[in-house]
Amino acid sequence: GRRVRVRDVDSGAAAGGDERWHGYDKLVIATGARPLRPPLPGIDAPGVHGVQTLDDGQALLDTLGELERTEGRRAVVVGAGYIGVEMAEALIRRGYAVTVLNRDEQPMPTLDPDMGALVHEAMCGLGIETVNGTTVTKILTGEDGRVRAVATEDEEYPADVVVLGLGVRPETELARAAGLPLGPSGGLLTDLSMRVRGYEDIWAGGDCVEVLDLVSGRTRHIALGTHANKHGQVIGANVGGGYATFPGVVGTAVSKVCDLEIARTGLLEAQATAVGLRYVSVTVESTSRAGYYPGTRPMHVKMLAERRTGRLLGVQIVGREGAGKRVDIAAVALTAGMTVEEMTALDLGYAPPFSPVWDPVLVAARKATSAVAADVRAR
Repeated sequence: GRRVRVRDVDSGAAAGGDERWHGYDKLVIATGARPLRPPLPGIDAPGVHGVQTLDDGQALLDTLGELERTEGRRAVVVGAGYIGVEMAEALIRRGYAVTVLNRDEQPMPTLDPDMGALVHEAMCGLGIETVNGTTVTKILTGEDGRVRAVATEDEEYPADVVVLGLGVRPETELARAAGLPLGPSGGLLTDLSMRVRGYEDIWAGGDCVEVLDLVSGRTRHIALGTHANKHGQVIGANVGGGYATFPGVVGTAVSKVCDLEIARTGLLEAQATAVGLRYVSVTVESTSRAGYYPGTRPMHVKMLAERRTGRLLGVQIVGREGAGKRVDIAAVALTAGMTVEEMTALDLGYAPPFSPVWDPVLVAARKATSAVAADVRAR
């Protein structure tokens, strides 16, 4: 009906403020995502924090400030994705004994389990206790009402502060109620111009949408600021009378825990299987610099390639300094639809301080090329 119902939250009126209808010519929906906060007993107790917004971060800092003089400070992080791992690092740097409770087989579910195991090993080396394959059942509080422990099915873990890092879901309840089209993850579906499908003058962008995965051909919800920024630029151009498109993503992300760099792009093994792609996978261990150069560190690269065609499907990298941003090589190759054999001829920059003669990504591409050829011969 080209109008939205709005409430004045600052009016001071009873029942939450004055409401009225507001007409529009063009509408942009940018409601973002909401953090997962399961309805566990004690989840709203003082000392339990999510970290979705800057205000959330400030609230956590305030709690840490109150605990600064506490002896033997203990923190429990629930979830071992990007936020959970980064929060664990931040807390251990502040002198907390940190326990990470993770329901998955390994930390970083954005990696395959074998690569996640490398992250687990590094976290243990930093003194972060990581408990995998466990489910939190409740938050326990003391007589003062503050958090004192986190309970799982088998154990209780003492805590002065708890951080939730359980991921997010698209905030699309308003869109759902209005009958707008949603995808499998609950995100709004748009065309390449970020216009909501079937609606001429409604656009959507950011963490509330699903976008095309260029590798699988399906839509995915990926809540990253890099995508949201591009969505905003495209929407602004189109709403303003110009023309721009957002063609899709390949699922590139990079993170770190202390000096360990973690990166991925494209599909994981489970994701490739879920969309019916048959693949070969290889893993190589290489180095960030020429082997004889000072400061050289090991790096693991895992690569997935489609059977028969050799099309690159995904890359995961775990290593130290100089490892993470190498994933961008694979992201470009995925966007271009390259095969692993074509990747072996890429003209990458080389000097001993930056790379071996054969960059680790190209070493993986060579091994993947051989694996694809061997698979073809075996058939």
